[in-house]
Amino acid sequence: MTDQDTHLVLERLLRLRERREPLVAQIAEWVGAGIIEGRLEAGQDLNSVDLSRRFDTSRTPVREALMLLEQEGLVEMKARRRPRVAAPSLQDIRDIYQVRKNLLAMLAGLLADRATDEELGELRTRVERMRKLADDGDVDAYFWSHVLLQERMTEIVGNATLKQILDSLALRTLMLRHLSLTRTGRLAYSIDDQERLLQACEERDGELASALIAGATVRAQRAVEEQLEQDTAARKPVRKRRAES
Repeated sequence: MTDQDTHLVLERLLRLRERREPLVAQIAEWVGAGIIEGRLEAGQDLNSVDLSRRFDTSRTPVREALMLLEQEGLVEMKARRRPRVAAPSLQDIRDIYQVRKNLLAMLAGLLADRATDEELGELRTRVERMRKLADDGDVDAYFWSHVLLQERMTEIVGNATLKQILDSLALRTLMLRHLSLTRTGRLAYSIDDQERLLQACEERDGELASALIAGATVRAQRAVEEQLEQDTAARKPVRKRRAES
């Protein structure tokens, strides 16, 4: 996975080609990638002055970029407060994954039915490359390769409505999907899931493919919830006991 691939994914999902101001697109892409990959953490303030200095510009393009990310659910902007990285609630996460599970189950069933042998061979090659990334422990490269794999699956299926709905959820789920892969052992589980899914598609077993991807999505949700619980516990201040008299 290259920086160019990351750029292409975010350019499409953020519709950056539609923007006439290239600097706004550049800032939105940098901040968006930072949020998705966890370099900018949920709830973290986004200092527009610091961003202006980083990109050698005024605060206006920075604000426009952050407003664009706000529309996609990655940034929160409230009156008289600094913009900050969005922090989805536990219920938000459960709602997102419930919808995503059902959409991906539909995608997998259609893929098993519609993909040609040649297209499945292409997917097999992608998954084999992902296996090496997982074995190397390269979370970021594996993550973006996984994003591109699912985008390619959606293209192969050819259901425009399904693609549109998945795209509408994409940016809100990318941060969570990346977070799930940072848990110990998750890369190994994930690549095993991809290989089993592909095998089911090669055997033209749509029902099994749907069940496999639904199960993988549930496990990813649990990993996100566990990581958020761990992060919350780590941030809690330790209360000092009063000295006994």
